[in-house]
Amino acid sequence: MKFGPVPVAAAQGAILAHSLWAGDRRFAKGKRLSAADLRDLAHAGVQEVVVARLEDGDLCENDAAKAVADAMVKGGMHLQVDAPCAGRVNIRAGRAGLFHFEASAIHALNGVDPAVTAATLADMAKVAPRALVATIKIMPFAVGEKTIAAACGCAELAGMRLLPFRLPPSTLIQTVSAGVTPRMLEKGARAVARRIEALGGRFSQAEPVAHEEAGLARALAKAPGDLLLILTACATSDVQDVAPSALCAAGGRLIRFGMPVDPGNLLFLGKLGDKTVIGLPGCARSPALNGVDLVLERIAAGQEPGMQEIAAMGVGGLLKEIPTRPQPRVVRPGAGGPPKVELLLLAAGASRRMGGKDKLLRLAQDEPLLRRVAGQLVQSRCERLLVALPPQHDARRAALDGIAAQIVETPDWQEGMAASIRALMQAVSPDTDAVVLALADMPDVTAEHVDALIEAFAPHRGHEICRACDAAGNAGHPVLFGRRFFEPLAALAGDAGARSLLIQWRDFVMPVPTPGHGATTDLDTPDDWESWLGSDTKS
Repeated sequence: MKFGPVPVAAAQGAILAHSLWAGDRRFAKGKRLSAADLRDLAHAGVQEVVVARLEDGDLCENDAAKAVADAMVKGGMHLQVDAPCAGRVNIRAGRAGLFHFEASAIHALNGVDPAVTAATLADMAKVAPRALVATIKIMPFAVGEKTIAAACGCAELAGMRLLPFRLPPSTLIQTVSAGVTPRMLEKGARAVARRIEALGGRFSQAEPVAHEEAGLARALAKAPGDLLLILTACATSDVQDVAPSALCAAGGRLIRFGMPVDPGNLLFLGKLGDKTVIGLPGCARSPALNGVDLVLERIAAGQEPGMQEIAAMGVGGLLKEIPTRPQPRVVRPGAGGPPKVELLLLAAGASRRMGGKDKLLRLAQDEPLLRRVAGQLVQSRCERLLVALPPQHDARRAALDGIAAQIVETPDWQEGMAASIRALMQAVSPDTDAVVLALADMPDVTAEHVDALIEAFAPHRGHEICRACDAAGNAGHPVLFGRRFFEPLAALAGDAGARSLLIQWRDFVMPVPTPGHGATTDLDTPDDWESWLGSDTKS
């Protein structure tokens, strides 16, 4: 391929290297120039263009990318190749499953020539239908046929394929002991059922049995299904503990106890005849991703893991803090003193229900509502006040002049509250024990409300989400979240804020009484404002 500037008159059939305007017409990068194009360019006074000209033995970028992509999925099931565009071809999943390939072949392909590149998801990544799993990009406008032939040879060796989920019929057996409530059993069954059903499996539940070897062995021996799941009242701590011993007593064998994935360390895997047996760790009661999911996905995809496969999950697997952990991994240095709490004020909303007016700048007793709320909250015991604002919102910034607050811009503020929470969580100090989420349109929330939440925060007693309630007992805002909830807060999406976490982790929510109706009074609409301004209960 030849590349460089040429006179317009000599550019017919060449590929335009850079977009340009000629008069009122735009010529796009990658356009193959025709005789009519050359006349228009000359008429507009363009004398020279930068182009690529193919030579014998060259493949244009689209043909080259398509050839490599076709070689990559050759013989692979359930993968779809998109049409080429601008030297790029995307490969997508045809259905839900695990994406599998030989990574060494992709490394070899990318070493053939920098002109040919391939990028993929991780091997054994879980994907949804139409998910992008790989992309081929040809960097220049053309590549030699020999280079593409070598790249295609490597691409074929990748053995790229999609392993669809077909989970066998499954049965859950739970054990009970003192302190295990019906609610705990229901929670565990619900979380496991969701996992099984999400992988296309059928789920049934055996009657709970006492947490002792003989009874559990009998339950295993008569349980239906090809996949047996054990969720014990007490965590399995040794290969001779109740659940592994019951498996062996029933005539089964233990393959592996423990996995290098966190959360999920205490999982065990075994066999009972042709049936697969999984001893679930306690985190299986949580819907959050953990090691159980990695094992179930492999089984559903027909790639049942053994000793070595589980051992290999330690690199690039999970390493997450989860709310259900009895003792969080991350403990603040010097813990035992007052908790370090930061206050996150959500003030990036669009005031869509205010008829075109910015509610946060409307005067609330002689000062903008945003300034009133921030001024009250900054007097709390929190270490810092962080305020989420839309980018370059000068008026709201001005309303905070003189208040000790750190502004956190929220580029995707139009998504809703979750975008503000994500942005604020990125700015939280690493050694923070808890955050308080507060809304900027609640005029009667004061430092007293925030300090009451901090006072109620007691992780050792399970009080790790503290939610303000008004004098009538109605739940409202602000809400304090302990640090083990920081990861799900930082991953929120949509306009529901943290509401989903309050539902999902309701066992951790501690209602905190506060005076008056400040915890449930917000000013979203003109009617809300009129009601508040005419009320005798406002601060």
